[in-house]
This record gives sequence, structure tokens and C-alpha cells, in this order.
Amino acid sequence: MSELGSEFLTEHRRGNWVRLRTMIMLRWAAIFGQLTALIVAQRWFNLSLEMGLCYLAISLSVVGNLVAIAIFPQNKRLSATENMLMVLFDLLQLAFLLFLTGGLHNPFAILMLGPVLVSAAVLTTRPTIVIAGIAIVLVSVLALYHLPLLTDEGFVLRTPNVFVFGKWVAMVIAITFLSVYSRRVTSELHAMSDAVTATQMALAREQKLTDLAGVVAAAAHELGTPLATIKLTSAEIAEELDDRPDLQEDALLIRTQADRCRDILRSMGRAGKEDMQVRRAPLSEVLREAAEPHENRGKILHYDHSAGPNGEKTVPTINRQPEIIHGLRNLVQNAVDFARGNVWIDTIWTDDHHCADCR
Repeated sequence: MSELGSEFLTEHRRGNWVRLRTMIMLRWAAIFGQLTALIVAQRWFNLSLEMGLCYLAISLSVVGNLVAIAIFPQNKRLSATENMLMVLFDLLQLAFLLFLTGGLHNPFAILMLGPVLVSAAVLTTRPTIVIAGIAIVLVSVLALYHLPLLTDEGFVLRTPNVFVFGKWVAMVIAITFLSVYSRRVTSELHAMSDAVTATQMALAREQKLTDLAGVVAAAAHELGTPLATIKLTSAEIAEELDDRPDLQEDALLIRTQADRCRDILRSMGRAGKEDMQVRRAPLSEVLREAAEPHENRGKILHYDHSAGPNGEKTVPTINRQPEIIHGLRNLVQNAVDFARGNVWIDTIWTDDHHCADCR
């Protein structure tokens, strides 16, 4: 169950990765917007731009999209590294385009926040910090180094230095704040999604056990009659074979095996009701079962089982009831949700007292 749960949660986390098609569509939208802005700036506002280099920057994005479409399937989901590289490419492409069109004097410089927000939403903390740091460096470089915005008459379009400085400060603060805020919200959403998945796995497991017990009980009930018939018939045959000891021995063997099948089905029918291995278990095993769905959520679980001053050294056995497991699982879930990296599950018992604590 632990391996299956780990695989299931791993697939679930893969479901949080962004599809390549989504990133391609976003990049097409950015390409269309960049082309529109260049054409409007040149034809309507008569700005003198390095159109060749600008079109080169945009063509890099076009080529990247076409290569991705040709090589990878549309339903491909990007890994964390692939997502980071795509976001980094878009960030560098946009920075190069802004360098050609006035740097922070360009009102579209605010779009540098876009790749940062995407990285905070789809990547983990470390890649998000890397992307945000690179964005801050690029914004700082663009504030100092860039090609000026010129009109056809040779006039330079620029904002006062105090406004450029203010814009730089605002963008650095926005990159930092939005990265932290978006990363925090996304992490909480993923943690809640993992918790829901773990709860669904636990409930599905309990339901399967219940269904299995019902199927076994039904099988024992339905097969009781034919087994009784086999037993009765084999007994009658054995009585008629007194002069054939070899065949009589086979008939008695059939009767014995029918009795054995009846006993096995009867014991299986009591499974889940009277089977102590199912209904009762050591306290440590019950705690591990309750915590199992949360073992693959990025936090390390530590178990400490020790007897109190007057307690026996043997771990006590308790009833393995769904309500007890559900209550313990909620405690572990709360601990995992709010822990930084480690969760300690301590159990202490005496002759008349049991205690479980999650920290």
C-alpha cells in the first residue's frame, strides 16, 4: 500500500505540472502582443526602432514554439526543469526586447512580472527564487543600459530619472512580494489537494476492505449448500464401498476436504468481524496506518514509541476502528500541513493510559 500510495501521490503531483500546450498558447499571445506593439509604435507614433533586432527577438520565440510543436506531443506535461527553462527563455527574450526599446522608459517593462508570476505558480520554491533573482538583475540592468527611444525627427523619448528609479524600486518590490505571495498560496493549495487525495485513498482502502469482507461472507454462505451436498454424497458413497477399500479411502478424502473447505470459508466469512489481526493491532501499527497517506507530502515523519514509568514494555494492542484511525489521521494531517520539514509522532502508555501526540 505504501508503494501504491507513493505512486498515486507522485502521479497526482504530476497533474499539477503545466501542459506544454498551455505554455505554447501563452507564448503565441505574447508574440502577437509584441508584434502589435512594434507595428503601432513605428507606424502610428513614428518611433525609430531597431526593427531588425526586434523581429529577431520575436522570431526566436516563434522558432521555439514551432520546434516544441514539432517534437513534443500536445498533451506533454512539462517537468519542473523544463518549466523553468521555458520561463527563463521568455524572461530573457522579453528583457532583450526591452533593451532594444528603451529599457525601463518603455511602459511595457511591467510585463517582466509575467514570467515571475508563472514560475511562482507552477514551480517549486528554489526555481522560483532563481527566476525572481534573475528578473531583478535584468530589471536593474535595463534601468542603466538600453537603447533610447527615438522619433523619426531624432528626439529622445525618456522619463525623468527619479521616475525611472521609482519604477525600478516598484518592480523589485513587486517581483519579491508577488513571488512570495503566489508561491505561498500555491503551496497551500497543493498541500490541501494532497491532503484531500490522501483522505480519498484512505477512504477507498477502508471501502475495499469492507467490500472484500462482504464478498467473502456471501461466498461462504452461497458455497455452504454445495459443500454440504458433496459431504453427504461422499459419505454415502463411502458406506457403499466397504468391499473396495481403495475407493472408500478416496471418498473419505473427498468428505474430509469438503469439511476443510467449509471451515476455511467460515473463518474467511468472519474476517473483518472476529479476526483479531484485522480488528485489533498494536498502537504503533495503527499510528503508522493513520499516518501512511501523509508520508509522501514532503515532510519527514519520526515515530517514537515508549512506555511510561509504570507501563509495560510491550506496545499495547488497541481496537483498529475507522473512527480512531480517522481521528489520528486528522492530527497527523494538521501536523504535516503546518510543519516546516519534520513531524514527530510520540506515543506514551502506562497500564491504564494511552497517549498519542503529533508535533
